[in-house]
Amino acid sequence: MTTQTDHVDHELIRAAAHVARTRCRGDNHTMAAAARAQDGRIVTAVNAYHFTGGPCAELVVIGAAAAQGAYELDTIVAVGDRDRGVVPPCGRCRQVLFDYFPALKVIVGEGDHVRTLPITDLLPETYVWADHQLDAE
Repeated sequence: MTTQTDHVDHELIRAAAHVARTRCRGDNHTMAAAARAQDGRIVTAVNAYHFTGGPCAELVVIGAAAAQGAYELDTIVAVGDRDRGVVPPCGRCRQVLFDYFPALKVIVGEGDHVRTLPITDLLPETYVWADHQLDAE
């Protein structure tokens, strides 16, 4: 575990908070995510809750970014509706984020204690899904 803390992208937190405040309504959309692409663009999305297991906001933002041609993400944050603030990614999202972007930074923490950590710090000693692809190269 690195425990290296990077600069906190407060603009990214504000973007996710704005989407959570203005677009999350009812039980279907309760979380917003914002990600900064390598080129500096910010992409936002909301979760799509469904009792069958709809995708979290972090996963929706991956698709939204790809739809906009942003295939490399640098930093991501999720914010809850009703002013819940920054919410760390669930276990499934941690694994997917790591698989897609192993160098991704994730903003976590509460209030004045938000910090930016490498995804690897949130998923130590992880299984690397792409290992099976190494022989194909």
